[in-house]
Amino acid sequence: MLFYIFISFIIGQRVLELLIAKRNERFQKQKGAIEFGQSHYPFIVAVHSLFFVSLILEVTLFQKHLTPNWSIFLVLFFIAQFGRIWALTSLGTFWNTKIIVLPEGDIVKKGPYKFVKHPNYIIVAVELIVVPLLFQAFMTAIIFTILNAIILSIRIPAEERALKSLTEYKEAFAKESSQINDVKKV
Repeated sequence: MLFYIFISFIIGQRVLELLIAKRNERFQKQKGAIEFGQSHYPFIVAVHSLFFVSLILEVTLFQKHLTPNWSIFLVLFFIAQFGRIWALTSLGTFWNTKIIVLPEGDIVKKGPYKFVKHPNYIIVAVELIVVPLLFQAFMTAIIFTILNAIILSIRIPAEERALKSLTEYKEAFAKESSQINDVKKV
């Protein structure tokens, strides 16, 4: 019963995020934003949808239960949720599940984006491991960690190319690198 409540919460959260993403997509496209990566997006949707199917089937069919170390995984889950909310709110209307770039748009470098370029992808990777391990669904954790790595090996370069083609993305991070090098020289 606990598993189904937990998984329903996560699925509800994802549905809410999709609604926010759709609203942000409309808003950005009205401002002239352009969508990239349409060819790989259905694979992202499939992997994330099948993750839930796999998790539910593995836990149900193999009668999996909470791991004895559940408190560790639950803390990691809540840290990931904090990171997710921090990343999404930092991007504001620029956040989306698709690659949608506003030409000459500002590069967001606040919140977790001050520290890493793609924090939400790290958070998703953590969740794809932590949530199954919380319920001892080892097959789901392994399979979807691998599938996510494959998808991100396509997604991140596509997003980087899109941002570099329409914004000052490269320059924004070049300035940061030169400032770090200047500090090291001192």
